Amino acid sequence: MSERPQIGKIAVLGAGSWGTALANVAARAGHDVYLWGRNSEDMREIADMRENRRYLPGIAVEAGVSPITDIACTREADAILLVVPAQAQRAMAATIAPFIRNKTPVVICAKGIERGTQLFMGDAVAQVLPQTPLALLSGPSFADDVARGLPTAVTIAATNVMLARDLAEALGTSTFRLYHTDDMRGVEIGGSAKNVLAIACGIAKGCGLGASANAALIARGFAELRRFGAAYGARSETLMGLSGLGDLVLTCSSEQSRNFAFGVALGRGKSVTDASGGKLAEGAYTASVLVQMARAKNIELPICNAVDALIEGRIDVRRAIESLLSRPQRGE
Repeated sequence: MSERPQIGKIAVLGAGSWGTALANVAARAGHDVYLWGRNSEDMREIADMRENRRYLPGIAVEAGVSPITDIACTREADAILLVVPAQAQRAMAATIAPFIRNKTPVVICAKGIERGTQLFMGDAVAQVLPQTPLALLSGPSFADDVARGLPTAVTIAATNVMLARDLAEALGTSTFRLYHTDDMRGVEIGGSAKNVLAIACGIAKGCGLGASANAALIARGFAELRRFGAAYGARSETLMGLSGLGDLVLTCSSEQSRNFAFGVALGRGKSVTDASGGKLAEGAYTASVLVQMARAKNIELPICNAVDALIEGRIDVRRAIESLLSRPQRGE
């Protein structure tokens, strides 16, 4: 029986709001934490002020967090959290490949599907780090809540269930609970699809369609998520859990969600460029590839199709709403 690695130092790669929040979590769990970011000025400010004023103003960065710009810090880490955008995960993995020690787990903390390759995050990173144990962290969580220590529950997934358990124990605190699973595909699909559906709910909010329409979009959107998940090997119980339905409900109900806020701005008539407000909305990048993958398996995703068509400029908001409201009535 192989010896299970002890997790002491943790490197969090990505000093945005989510990376800073997870660094705080890891520090509260008793770890020494490296918080890596590219911008030396930003990292010096975090170190001096003990606050990430750009992304999480007003929230203290825990004493156990060491801001750093040297990516070689990953050589000392017992676990690495990749908290860069989904489309940058592969490049980040390639950057750290020369430094990772044998058997050091890498946890993917982004939700999306790689454009061009149509690979889920775990598969994309595995191509670059084929010998590295990989895991995924996903679930209903806002960075602001997590950074402040408000109660949150998420999912940690790894094909090796013992690794998932070890990571859950290492990162868990009294207010940050992790439920483990070996269904990586289910967790990947739940996290990816819900971002696109959140944009749709935001559009409805921006158009003033009301709470009833939002509830209908969540319910029918979840039906789309389940159809897609079934076709690509996700377990139904995973999609019903935190990283599926739980994340969907949270993301589709609050402007704290970048994807929902992006949709609200679209619904109010802003262009795709202006609607982002300079912030990343992962669903805007995922929509087209999700739709392409659904078509390859003849899966109907009318809500996701409408979001994709709107983002790509094939229809306007009025047409997007009409396309959904005019769908034929059918049995549920």
